[in-house]
Amino acid sequence: MKEDFRSIEFAPGKSLSIETGRIAKQADGAVVVRMGDTMVLCTAVSSKEASDKPFFPMTVDLRESFSAGGKFPGGFIKREGRPNDKEILSSRLIDRCLRPLFPDGYTHETQIICSVLSSDGEHDGDVLGAVGASAALHISDVPFAGPIAEVRVGRIEGDFVVNPTISEMEGSDIDMIIGGTAESVSMMEGEMDEVSEEEMLEAIKVGHEAIKKLCAFQEELREEFGKPKREFEPEPVDEDLETKVKELAQEKVREIVHIGLGKEAYSEKLDGLKESVVEELTGQEEYEDAKDDIKDILSTIEKNQLRAMILEEKRRIDGRSPEDIRDIWTQVDYLARTHGSAIFTRGETQSLVSVTLGTQKDAQSIDTLLQEKDKKFFLHYNFPNYSVGEAGFMRGPGRREIGHGHLAERSISKLMPSFDEFGYVIRVISDITESNGSSSMASVCGGSMALMDAGVPLKKPVAGIAMGMIVGENESVVLSDIRGEEDFMGDMDFKTAGSRDGITACQMDMKVSGISYEKLEEALEQARKGRLHILDKMAETISEPREQISEFAPQFINMEIDADEIGSVIGPGGKVIQTLQKETDTEIWVEEDEEREVGKITITADALSKAEEAKKRIEGIVGHLEEGATYHGTVKAIKDYGAFVEIVPGKDGLLHVSEINHSHVKNVSDVLSVGDEIDVKLLKVEHGGKLRLSRKALLPEDEN
Repeated sequence: MKEDFRSIEFAPGKSLSIETGRIAKQADGAVVVRMGDTMVLCTAVSSKEASDKPFFPMTVDLRESFSAGGKFPGGFIKREGRPNDKEILSSRLIDRCLRPLFPDGYTHETQIICSVLSSDGEHDGDVLGAVGASAALHISDVPFAGPIAEVRVGRIEGDFVVNPTISEMEGSDIDMIIGGTAESVSMMEGEMDEVSEEEMLEAIKVGHEAIKKLCAFQEELREEFGKPKREFEPEPVDEDLETKVKELAQEKVREIVHIGLGKEAYSEKLDGLKESVVEELTGQEEYEDAKDDIKDILSTIEKNQLRAMILEEKRRIDGRSPEDIRDIWTQVDYLARTHGSAIFTRGETQSLVSVTLGTQKDAQSIDTLLQEKDKKFFLHYNFPNYSVGEAGFMRGPGRREIGHGHLAERSISKLMPSFDEFGYVIRVISDITESNGSSSMASVCGGSMALMDAGVPLKKPVAGIAMGMIVGENESVVLSDIRGEEDFMGDMDFKTAGSRDGITACQMDMKVSGISYEKLEEALEQARKGRLHILDKMAETISEPREQISEFAPQFINMEIDADEIGSVIGPGGKVIQTLQKETDTEIWVEEDEEREVGKITITADALSKAEEAKKRIEGIVGHLEEGATYHGTVKAIKDYGAFVEIVPGKDGLLHVSEINHSHVKNVSDVLSVGDEIDVKLLKVEHGGKLRLSRKALLPEDEN
């Protein structure tokens, strides 16, 4: 392989270069993609022998080395471990764009590895990895009907920008990754600030123009550096067997598809038919080992019958029209001790969602190549086997669960209150208890309702819907609220989520090329109508956040002090604040707002009274003691003329012997001892900050 690199300007002011022939020469294909000082090594290897798996065994891994940015990994073991969520999500984006372009029947073990080797902190390696993965495959001998490319599209001050830097993205109201071939868009995913369908379509068009240039660039690379492609022919179909299966099953499959059944009844009838056909044909000597082939032919018959019914009759497997949405029922406040909960059921898909409100200590520390922050809102998605009537091992979340949870999280996050506005760390858990189509969008709907049930001031309710499409020779049909069979046998899976006023997140995968913008526009409009219908159904149960949060949630108070008073509250070595937290049974966080020159204090406790007591004591520490107020103090010293009582850390006041009881006190030590905790009233703050206290002012006159 020759050693060289080439560059291209694929969008205004945006260039990248691809080098090949220097690194990883034993891979089937390898390139280094560079943009700015971010460099990604992308390799492709595909086994020369077919595997015995009945599917295409491809894995895509994008990994970000901390050394790429001159950093050490966090944690005890100073080396990278299992992939983090960012790496998994980036790997999924690449996989979804590449996978449809391998030939049917190709079962060779294939691995794509994208390694971020250098990072300038401004150019994300995710879209560069996708371009590099495609280029590595395209110049290799692996059968691949590419190239593809991916770009990120932002909108900054009204102008669309392709592959904006991380700094530029801070001012963007759109963050979309768009992937596709030179002919059409095949994948997109992103989040946005309630944009219209028209604005989203415009962003897609801008991204595709850049994709066309990157694909043409890869064609040039193949012409100069490419290897001859391997010959691959899928296993031929036994036409005689296919004819016999059709004679036995085609009309019966058509009848089952046309009945209009739910998932369980449909599967039961179809599985029964398939078993009988397999049993009959494998009983013949020439087909006794053809069980898998017979099942494949039956699946193809089912797919063709389902698609034909939708295209010709505009009728779906459960009797719905293309625009119809399945029945929806919802409930909130279902779980007794969670801080908020909801059940969202649409057809045979159900999400049980819970909300937990926490304090700052519950924030999730994010330490990746490009981010170091505390995450204060997260949505976790779980997909147990029972949701589809199966048994299996309980393991941690896989790539699918992480991807679905991320999509639901970003759908809602745009309308969440900021931490300054609400002050709670928020965890949403969506447990999918039934599944037959788009459980991620059910998680959006149920998550929105559960948050409102918890009293989280969500700016607007959010709903999501999954769309599908069946593409025929002469026309295409867009489907609202697709169920599992329509997803598996259809040509598009297009999810959008948002409020009544616009889209907040989207995800699309196309299984065929050549989708027109007109058809995409139709799908977006049909999705908007479906989203509004779902929001109406949700509003019948809950339409706005509750005024009060759960009694079981932690309580908190926010306050501000002068920046130069922060030291007094914290104390030497943290002694004052630690004492405060211990004595009031609270947790206290102090942060300096340098711009406003104030200290921001958050006090949390399991009861509001405890937080209020801590606030009162902090006010005392910084000199904001209130004359006439009651304080809970500790006796620090006994004198002949009275006792000194610490009412806030570091602030003692004199409780004169005449203010201990209504009756005469001869010896102070007869009534009080060092260490006693007593309530006192602050009578006066005298000149110089001396405090005069009274105990008897809080006692009935007949009590000593």
